[in-house]
Amino acid sequence: MQNVVLIVHLLLALSLIGVVLVQRSEGGGLGIGGGDSNPQAGRPPLTAMAKLTWGLAIAFISTSLFLTVLAAQQSASTSVLDRLGVPAPIDAPASPDLPATDSLLPPSLDSDSLAPPPAE
Repeated sequence: MQNVVLIVHLLLALSLIGVVLVQRSEGGGLGIGGGDSNPQAGRPPLTAMAKLTWGLAIAFISTSLFLTVLAAQQSASTSVLDRLGVPAPIDAPASPDLPATDSLLPPSLDSDSLAPPPAE
């Protein structure tokens, strides 16, 4: 079912791109130039292409939400690695060639072995 919705989603995306590119630029879409200088002109009535664009956009958003819900349901409690059959990593034993964690700490204050010689 997810594959069918995904194919419909792809077809909707391609058709939405095509419909938007075919439409004639009306100018003033971003408030730049073009449009009527009459402030009481109002919005022009929706054309068939504009209605088709709105319909495709609503369908595209709907399929996007539906695919998101499907993906969330399928990945509720499993990992991708669990679905692939990859075994879980095993805790590796400590490597003998690594220094002990005590040697990585700075020397304590009562240790005089690394202290500089006292000033005279």
